[in-house]
Amino acid sequence: MRTERKAPPAALLVRAVNWLGDAVLTTPALGAVREAYPSARIVLAARPLVAELFRHHPDVDGVLVYDKAERHSGAAGMLRMASELRRERFDAALLFQNAFDAALLAFLAGVPERMGYATDGRRLLLTRAIPVAEETRRLHHAEYYLRLVSGLGIPLPASPRMRLGVTREETDAMEERLASLGIPKGKRVLGINPGATYGSAKRWFPDRFASVADALSEEWGASVVLMGSAPERPLAEEIEAAMRGKPVNLAGRTSVRELMSLLSRCSFLVTNDSGPMHIAAALGVPLAAIFGPTDWRTTSPWTGNARIVRVGVDCSPCMLRECDRGHECMSGVTAEMVVAAARELFPESPREAG
Repeated sequence: MRTERKAPPAALLVRAVNWLGDAVLTTPALGAVREAYPSARIVLAARPLVAELFRHHPDVDGVLVYDKAERHSGAAGMLRMASELRRERFDAALLFQNAFDAALLAFLAGVPERMGYATDGRRLLLTRAIPVAEETRRLHHAEYYLRLVSGLGIPLPASPRMRLGVTREETDAMEERLASLGIPKGKRVLGINPGATYGSAKRWFPDRFASVADALSEEWGASVVLMGSAPERPLAEEIEAAMRGKPVNLAGRTSVRELMSLLSRCSFLVTNDSGPMHIAAALGVPLAAIFGPTDWRTTSPWTGNARIVRVGVDCSPCMLRECDRGHECMSGVTAEMVVAAARELFPESPREAG
């Protein structure tokens, strides 16, 4: 069902989703909202890491941090956040997050128009609830969010695209940092992202990442940079120890903004299904993504500049965090398959650094 607004909002609250990768996949829909309401003040409410992702975003005028771990924990914290939102005097809220909590917060903040999918028993808290058909649930996540804004009567661009913002100061700072680590400006960079926050079942094997990193870096004349979160640093260290070449290991040593600038510097990325995979895709970085237990049909990088590497097994996608039957979907993916996928995307050589 499509409905039309009587007047565009002057101040629009957008409730972001909680995971970095999913947040990136909302950016095509966010771009449609900005294009439809060019004069609106659009403010994003997000968890701390996602808030960092959207700082300096061209379609957002401001970011409010909803920190449920500290300042906004518990019922008192939600009321505190609602009070902070009320002071912003929003006249509409668009809820990308499907949770009941998102609708309740907008209701407590006194936002008069509350729009989102009719999920999680929150229909009565929404003034404009978009039904979710079974077919909608099977869409790629980027298209799922586009379907939401389209259902609200917001026109979609002819060619919706993912978008993130990295400033010149951030890219210059990363260039200087890499130069201090032995990677001069203009040198090709092969990024290796071996982690995945969903669970161990999504992670390919360190020795195979090492084999791919050695093969492609030697073939392309590229420096290798390992990346990931602090808990993933031991995984990156395993790869470092297994490589013939000497990589730069920045796992656990970058903020979200620094990770974005690092990814924007990469000539190519080899990655598991993860948040950095989607960030790289939004930044235009070519990549090879290894998929196992998760659904490549709904969470693949939303770009034509990527190759999915996977094997068909009867239990995939199982969506389990830990595998109880030998990790068949990952063990079937060989280093040779990933190298071949990278060569297919770049039969001669990857892009030079900008």
